[in-house]
Amino acid sequence: METADFETELSLFKYDNLEQLPPEYRDLDEDERTDRIEAARAELGDDVVVLGHNYQRREIVEHADFVGDSYQLSKEAANADAKYVVFGGVTFMAESADIITGDDQTVVLPSMEASCPMAGMAEALQVDAAWEEITAAAPDADIVPITYMNSYADLKAFCAEQGGLVCTSSNAHRAFEWAFERGDKVLFLPDKHLGENTTHRLGMADSVAEWDPWDPEGKDAEAAAEADIVLWDGYCQVHERFRVDHVEQVRERYEDANVIVHPECRREVVEAADVAGSTATITRTVADADPGETWAVGTEIHLTNHLSRWHPDVNVVPLCGDACMDCNAMRQIDPNYLTWVLEELVAGRERNVIEVAPEEKELAKVALDRMLEV
Repeated sequence: METADFETELSLFKYDNLEQLPPEYRDLDEDERTDRIEAARAELGDDVVVLGHNYQRREIVEHADFVGDSYQLSKEAANADAKYVVFGGVTFMAESADIITGDDQTVVLPSMEASCPMAGMAEALQVDAAWEEITAAAPDADIVPITYMNSYADLKAFCAEQGGLVCTSSNAHRAFEWAFERGDKVLFLPDKHLGENTTHRLGMADSVAEWDPWDPEGKDAEAAAEADIVLWDGYCQVHERFRVDHVEQVRERYEDANVIVHPECRREVVEAADVAGSTATITRTVADADPGETWAVGTEIHLTNHLSRWHPDVNVVPLCGDACMDCNAMRQIDPNYLTWVLEELVAGRERNVIEVAPEEKELAKVALDRMLEV
């Protein structure tokens, strides 16, 4: 990547030091691995903190010290005294934890295959090329890049160097406002649906262009130069599956159903829902519901399942079936992997360590710190 003067490459798996699960761990049953996880945790004591993202399965979150969304979990890790941070999430989340935790803390990702497809849709190498084209087409414009938290560290670093910042699904609108106070245009990536929903929230949907890095016909630098907001053509493979039909069907089945969806969903789905918000908003909304209320949840199935278990007095139902809502990347954090990395730490061996390069880490932290200003 030329702009930030450090190297990057197109690759779903950015860490060639990550290892596969050894064969002897592949056939553990739940009782055995539960006992072994608990034994390893007891041996490690305060030296380890286990983080479980909201989208992780029950067998992971029941062993987690903290459960929540990605940045919230990274902050919990940074506030902990633990030497080891075992992150039950995907690659970009472990990177974020490494960025904001101390130099004396080591971040472990149990499975090398837990790489978010959305993050892979906006590799920094592609963004660097797009940046050259768009800025050449609009040489007098001050363009501010914003990247969603669901992105790799080198992209966060790119945004920092170009005067931009990071955002979450709950503060994207404030990040846009921050950017427009400092520039003329915004390049938002990688999630076009969160971007589109944010433009509608701000009343700015009339001056938007899309940029598809995978399609030569989907890249129009002149159109991007004329628009106030350029949305990168990326998306969450789970949230894009939701359709207005799902909302209509659940309302037919449950007469008094309330529908809540994540803002990574398509615009028309967000419009059809009663509430749209981050995983924290979804969790809080269900927790505050009155007994007997029905809430249809449009996000990853494991969070829906957790909410149903945690709040049995509320009728929590998925907006569509299990297959529609399952995140394959999150599913890679198999509890057998958790057993393995914890037992290896007990033995003094660090497996699947996520370590962001120093220059990337420094710049990415700048982008994160700017987010905290908004």
